[in-house]
Amino acid sequence: MPMYKVRPFQGGPDSAVLAQHLPTCMYRVRNVHHHLQGGGSDAAATVSSLPQDEVDPSLQALESRQEEILKRLYELKAAVDGLSKMIQTPDADFDATNIIQADEHAPLTASAADLDDLLGKDYGALKDIVINANPSLPPLSLLVLHSLLCERYKILSAIHTHSSVKYVPEQLLKCFGEQTRKQSRHEYQLGLTLIWKDVLKPQMKFSVQTMCPIEGEGNIARFLFSLLGQKHNAVTATLIDSWVDTAIFQLKEGSNKERAAVLRSMNTALGKTSWLVGSELTVADVVTWCVLRQTESTNAVPTNVQKWLKSCENLAPFQSALKLLK
Repeated sequence: MPMYKVRPFQGGPDSAVLAQHLPTCMYRVRNVHHHLQGGGSDAAATVSSLPQDEVDPSLQALESRQEEILKRLYELKAAVDGLSKMIQTPDADFDATNIIQADEHAPLTASAADLDDLLGKDYGALKDIVINANPSLPPLSLLVLHSLLCERYKILSAIHTHSSVKYVPEQLLKCFGEQTRKQSRHEYQLGLTLIWKDVLKPQMKFSVQTMCPIEGEGNIARFLFSLLGQKHNAVTATLIDSWVDTAIFQLKEGSNKERAAVLRSMNTALGKTSWLVGSELTVADVVTWCVLRQTESTNAVPTNVQKWLKSCENLAPFQSALKLLK
């Protein structure tokens, strides 16, 4: 038998109890939670939609401040976007570059317009090349190529010392010669900056926003020499690359037996042509000469190689590198 007994409720239409008439909470307040939970600008918009007498003045001040900050941020972003299209200043510590190569090299009388074809057009800003190199192993080929490029273009050259290097000899700080900048930056065609830094291999950065650094003296020399605009067919280009690799990996880093084999091959090739590949100077000659001089392997070389060494040193660009070896 139940403790309490309640009479069953049975009523007609007139006595029906409607659910919506029953209380669901102690106090009835308008629910604004689902409007405010998004936060940010949605919350600010909801506060604005409330009746004026229900909005806290501090919320209105916060909303006004937020709109002002957003407006300033949009203005700053637009200004930065505009500057990034007009100014590119590579830094030696960034890892970023994109090389746009033409199908055929421009002639040796390349102009500023030809540089756009070789390197890509970048809104009229000065094209900058930044190279990191260790002063204990200075890349002599860079000095030769710098002189060759100065004969073709108006180059803004600069030399800096990174904090990772404690001492740099005086001749290395002036290896580009006395730089007297008398013109504004935009009047030059090419910027070449050398930074003496504690690195294992020379590194080059060009168009750092989109390109990884190029490493190795041979690879950097290929890039810089390509700016002179020589035309080569596939066979000749392959031979040039082969000699550059041979100079770096066998003459410079190989054993005595490997060096002797390379000198014999050079003697044979130079018995047929004036230069290592064909009848004109190429990057193969520049890199190979620099490696031979830097490793002091020029004392007992075959006859044809000895004549070739003198032919190189009769050219003014090689003289700048010779000064560092004295």
